[in-house]
Amino acid sequence: MNREPAATPSVVKSDEQWRALLSPEEYKVLRQAGTERAFTGEYTDTKSDGVYSCRACGAELFRSDAKFDSHCGWPSFYEPTADDNVILRKDKSMFMTRVEVLCATCHSHLGHVFEDAPQTPTGDRYCINSVSIKLEAKPEGAT
Repeated sequence: MNREPAATPSVVKSDEQWRALLSPEEYKVLRQAGTERAFTGEYTDTKSDGVYSCRACGAELFRSDAKFDSHCGWPSFYEPTADDNVILRKDKSMFMTRVEVLCATCHSHLGHVFEDAPQTPTGDRYCINSVSIKLEAKPEGAT
């Protein structure tokens, strides 16, 4: 499951540019690997059809048909739209070992992935911070 990031992301900005582009909370999560409080995120309970993109660079990451209610307090997906849309890397922070999920385009922190969702087709739970993604909802009646 572990795919280390390429040396250089395809979207590169200075720290100053990221701070100007993102809100303080977005910057803390996306650029400093922070975590929003559980059950507070905009997309935790969203059921709308559409595509979730990186809030920092706009790259497509997840589709609503892969979103499921994991009751963990963050939006959960069982797979990204394509494996190469995200980067997975070992995270040994917080006195534990986890797998961090990054946007493959700009290397922004999105959340973590866990192999604890046997009710899904993949068995994976991509636990993603709402503040790190943006939903482009499918218009009503669109197929």
